[in-house]
Amino acid sequence: MKLTITGFSTALFSTWYFIEELSLLFDCGDGASSGLLQKSHKVKYIFVSHADRDHLTGLLQFNQLNARPGFPKIYYPRDSGSFHFLEEFTTHFDPHVSGTEWIKMEEGDMIEIKKNIFVQPFRNKHVPVRKELVKSLSFHVFETKRKLKDEYLHLSGKEIAALRNELGKENITIELRENILSYSGDTPIENDGRWDETKVLIHEATFLRKGDIDLDDYRKGKHSYLEEVIEMVSKTKVEKLILGHFSSRYSAEEIDEAIDFFCKKFELKIPVFRVLPGETVRDILRN
Repeated sequence: MKLTITGFSTALFSTWYFIEELSLLFDCGDGASSGLLQKSHKVKYIFVSHADRDHLTGLLQFNQLNARPGFPKIYYPRDSGSFHFLEEFTTHFDPHVSGTEWIKMEEGDMIEIKKNIFVQPFRNKHVPVRKELVKSLSFHVFETKRKLKDEYLHLSGKEIAALRNELGKENITIELRENILSYSGDTPIENDGRWDETKVLIHEATFLRKGDIDLDDYRKGKHSYLEEVIEMVSKTKVEKLILGHFSSRYSAEEIDEAIDFFCKKFELKIPVFRVLPGETVRDILRN
């Protein structure tokens, strides 16, 4: 599936990614509406990874401009209290947005956004919380298809149709899932294979090297650094990588040089794209 992805992602300031073919927005930081302009009305589903302000403060303006009956549907981590207050405020401040749906989500949900297209949230470790709480999530986007079971492949079309009428489609086929897109949100890296078989991975890389992180400062949550992201992806079956959420302390030259250096160091051969600090990038995969 062709994906047209537009995004802005600068640590501390704002993050959002729009996938046009799926009417899908991951996170909604400041400037999402002005960055997308009329295309913002194409968004039907907003998945917010966590309640840090740089990932959600664009919601009020976005909702004010684009609310209509049943849309947008705003999905948020089940135990993030901020969203209840946002919903309450925006409903009173802009009564016309009452058609918006605010929906809690948790790890393991399979949320259908188009026919045979599902978003599945799963927890990450950005926000240190007790294991029963859900406050920070990453996402897979799956496309599902059904394939005829091997034992029926020899049958004619007429025989298959008869069998489908007799047993039902689900009983003569198996479901295949293709992971067409994954989004990390803010998170330290995980070396558990969670990104395996991803067509396109959008992953944060707030810092360039481990030494740039203040490991004692947990107020900002836990993040990844570029070197470990490239190393992790080099050992994973990912077809394309989009890097974002870089700290604004880095220049474009520093980031590009570091990406080039670490791709060579870890022999990463796949296409790598980046969203530089302060830049809105349109159709990222074509840049």
